[in-house]
Amino acid sequence: MSTERDGELDLEYGLDDRPPWPKSILLGLQHVAVMIVPATAVAYIVADGVGLAPGDTAYIVQMILLFSGLATVIQAYTIGPVGAKLPLVMGTSFTFVGAITTVGAEFGLAAVFGAILVSGFVVEGAIGWQFDRVKPFFPPLVTGLVVVIIGLYLIPTGTEYAAGGAGAADFGAAHNVGLAALVLAIAVVLNLFTRGVARLLSILAAIVVGYAVAVPLGMVDFSPIAEASWIAVPSPTRYGFEFEPIAIVTFAFLFLVSAMETVGDMSGVTAVEGRSPDGEEVRGALLTDGVVSSLGSIFAVFPVTTFSQNVGIVSFTGVMSRHVVAVSGGILALLGLSPKIGAVVTTIPSAVFGGAVLLMVGMVAASGVRLIVLHTEFDRRNMVIVAVSLGLGLGIATTPEAIQGLPPAARTFFGEPVILTALSALALNTAVPGEQSPLFDEAALESITRPGPSDD
Repeated sequence: MSTERDGELDLEYGLDDRPPWPKSILLGLQHVAVMIVPATAVAYIVADGVGLAPGDTAYIVQMILLFSGLATVIQAYTIGPVGAKLPLVMGTSFTFVGAITTVGAEFGLAAVFGAILVSGFVVEGAIGWQFDRVKPFFPPLVTGLVVVIIGLYLIPTGTEYAAGGAGAADFGAAHNVGLAALVLAIAVVLNLFTRGVARLLSILAAIVVGYAVAVPLGMVDFSPIAEASWIAVPSPTRYGFEFEPIAIVTFAFLFLVSAMETVGDMSGVTAVEGRSPDGEEVRGALLTDGVVSSLGSIFAVFPVTTFSQNVGIVSFTGVMSRHVVAVSGGILALLGLSPKIGAVVTTIPSAVFGGAVLLMVGMVAASGVRLIVLHTEFDRRNMVIVAVSLGLGLGIATTPEAIQGLPPAARTFFGEPVILTALSALALNTAVPGEQSPLFDEAALESITRPGPSDD
């Protein structure tokens, strides 16, 4: 069991602690319950945009679950240099949805998977392998801001789920909002006013209660369970590969963003211990992103990266054990091989999931704030960097039409809140003298700030 250090949360289970198997399985299920809907939602959104047949959509969903599980286990235990030995749950990211849909509609899925195959390993793999060279450019101020914007810009997504899911006929109906509020309230009450197993499993318990309430209300559709087969066999190169330069460049930019998100998510996890991730952890995590994404593209898997919602679970429950997350990875892999089992989980109503997500993404943002506060002095320089970075990121998140006059490629790039926040924080922190700037060492800062003869 972990002890509390300076800046560390009171952890129930530390990084290398192993909870008893029954508790580990329940805690692992909690991670799965929180991430499975958004992870698979990417496939459904892309299917609508590209026009995939139901069978193709179901196959991609199962492969996403399988490779998310494998990547999660690798992050927990590592294979050679690949993996971070941290509790990082992996899944497909909404960062890539727009590009996958656009490229898939224009060039076909072969171009999508060709671009992922090339850019996944080249971009994230290269950054991970050489992270020691770029680490000084990602101090707590920069990575903390990335964590904050990840949490904040996901809040509207959580709100949409809480209202019933975007496009739902009953969007905003009282039964959806009430169900989401019930899940949120149960999770908060159990976490703040109980101890032991009830607190550790507060999110899972809230989702189970919400699901049980939704069944008699007629909000659960059980038909996917009956329609699903028992076994799904991976089919390599199902859609083939094409290598379109525009697609490769687009995905390369997005993998750069994904790398920043991964560093931010890692910072959110290690902030629970009051520290930033070290170079070996970052290198292993980014290599996992790149290598698994490239290998997964062979089996029609969209890019796999760390899942921000699950970072919030670590902070909320105080369970940092990587072994618990490895259990969740095993569960995901099992679901990926058995569509029948996976279909049970995907019947969770959007409103139930939304109540949990709102809590999780809020905790992600709070973890980012905590990371900044613990390691950054709020002087004028740093406050300006925070103001500009969050202002640009939230501005484009709430008003994406503000850049509709830009060329399509520029809209794709600058329309990502994480890109604007990360790049502005990175540029300002690098160029402006300060203790976290990689270009100004302590002696240089003293010479800049030391009063001269005219100041006496």
